[in-house]
Amino acid sequence: MEELLITVVDYLRLTVEAIGAAVVGVGALSAALRYALSLLGIRKYSDSDIRLHLGRFLVLGLEFQLGADILGTAVAPTFQEVQLLAAIVVIRTVLNYFLSKELERDQAPPNPEQD
Repeated sequence: MEELLITVVDYLRLTVEAIGAAVVGVGALSAALRYALSLLGIRKYSDSDIRLHLGRFLVLGLEFQLGADILGTAVAPTFQEVQLLAAIVVIRTVLNYFLSKELERDQAPPNPEQD
């Protein structure tokens, strides 16, 4: 029974990891398309709009990748795997935090009192 659980969790981890990679890939392609349309003058996107668009996909993709890492150590983890997961969680959380802050800052309406 334990072998079955380990196998199921491993396939689930791979699936969640693939979803995260797909989200980042779709976001990168979508942002590249917006950039190309803007360069060609077909649509008008500012650099900030393109960065925000890509940033949303990156944040979501990182969440999926973090979930996959947690699943990877969910079944009978070794101490070394737990340490590696902790390091990955810290790095991805910091990245996610700063991406989210940048998205919030760029989405916030301009404050005329700051000028």
